[in-house]
Amino acid sequence: MSPLFDLKSNPEFRLRTDLLSGITVALALVPEAVAFSFVAGVDPLIGLYAAFLMGLITALFGGRPGMISGATGAIAVVLVALVATHGVEYMFAAVVLMGVLQILAGVLHLGKFIRMVPHPVMLGFVNGLAIVIFLAQLGQFKTPDEHGELQWMAGPPLYTMLALVAATMAIIHFLPKVTKVVPAALAAIVTITLVTMGLGLETPTIVDYLRTMTGDPEASLAGGLPSFHVPMVPLEFETLRIIFPFAVVLAAVGLIESLLTLTLVDEITETRGRGNKECVAQGAANVACGFFGGMGGCAMIGQSMININSGGRGRTSGVTAALTLLLFVVVASPLIEVVPVAALVGVMFMVVLGTFEWSSFRVMTKVPRSDALVIVLVSAVTVITDLALAVLVGVIVSALVFAWKHAKVIHAVTEVSEGGEKVYSLRGPLFFGSSKSFLELFDPKNDPQDVVVEFEHARVSDHSAIEAIDTLAERYLNLGKTLHLRHLSPECRKLLKKAGNLVEVNVIEDPVYHVATDELA
Repeated sequence: MSPLFDLKSNPEFRLRTDLLSGITVALALVPEAVAFSFVAGVDPLIGLYAAFLMGLITALFGGRPGMISGATGAIAVVLVALVATHGVEYMFAAVVLMGVLQILAGVLHLGKFIRMVPHPVMLGFVNGLAIVIFLAQLGQFKTPDEHGELQWMAGPPLYTMLALVAATMAIIHFLPKVTKVVPAALAAIVTITLVTMGLGLETPTIVDYLRTMTGDPEASLAGGLPSFHVPMVPLEFETLRIIFPFAVVLAAVGLIESLLTLTLVDEITETRGRGNKECVAQGAANVACGFFGGMGGCAMIGQSMININSGGRGRTSGVTAALTLLLFVVVASPLIEVVPVAALVGVMFMVVLGTFEWSSFRVMTKVPRSDALVIVLVSAVTVITDLALAVLVGVIVSALVFAWKHAKVIHAVTEVSEGGEKVYSLRGPLFFGSSKSFLELFDPKNDPQDVVVEFEHARVSDHSAIEAIDTLAERYLNLGKTLHLRHLSPECRKLLKKAGNLVEVNVIEDPVYHVATDELA
């Protein structure tokens, strides 16, 4: 590849690629924002404004250049109950509070906890989300009948739709082999649109989709600039009681999806984003949404993959996507409304193929069964319920598996010293999962008068472990035997109650580490 087209060494080409990639993303954002608006039960413009505000603010100030944020299904499914029960103004207030909570999460550096998500959970998240994106596109293959009910396409309309989808996917697949000057997805959308118009093909367009969803034959994407608007809700405790539970769930869902998408983009681009900075940017964007008539949102894995695959790496791509989307709404809606839905479906199908971790099928037989179970479980829960619950379930199951495996690791090497003392040299972690196994290692009734427990090669992890040591000490004391505890950390010695006087202190050799407990707080 010549230097002119070297993405890394030619800033001019990189800027052009970011601009073109941003336009591609903007085209894909429109039907998604409209669809999620209907899921939440609000006007399409509220979803479009959210996509603009989320995309612009996170692109400018977020911790992951190249990642795209906007109105998402994960947020919409949480908002629908609030909108249905209390109305759109309460939704705006909840989105503002959601943003404040996300900003606090960033300020408190809680973004680092995304590192605790195990790799099998990440695989399940990616696969599940790819399946969700695929299933969401199937709705585009429905058209209203004479009674206004949505029915699956059949006959020529279906064949035309499938042909256009296939043509879109073919262009995206083969064009990069010829040239990378123009993002393949953008070239495919423009080409399919021109072919459809030139041949006069009867196939649904974006405006057809909007009118089908609204039931309004005159519906249009045209609108004005978002305006400042304070949510019209009573400033009282009852309002807070209503919106706070929703805000907490929204903040958690938004941050989980955003930070996991950030991690995925990091892996693809072999760079590292800043999770806490992204939390603050997501929060600021949601606060802006609440005050400017948007439904709120978070990072979008589908649009982020379109951007990355189209060559978008910098903040310019996200800013371009947001501004282009606003341009479509304010002055250029006729241009976007004629785009065939089939072209966007083809783009999203390619995103599905690129997002799904096909290698997970190959590794399923090579990884432990517990990891394979987690991959399948997280994928299934993502499809059936939502992402946040899926990740939570995956992390909990992974943690329980980890605890179970390590609970069986602890053991002791025993020997009798020249002085007649029996020495138990522990190996492995001592924590809540292994505390019972720890106690079963000892035989107080048959042990000699002097017993030594050596912790040099063991680690006391939590308060359950401390209680187990105290219980062991009590058993020996009740039998009138002497127990010596060696190489415990100062914090362990401080927490011990019954066994505190039995610890042999060696300032030079004793380890220093902290124990997970509230006793010292």
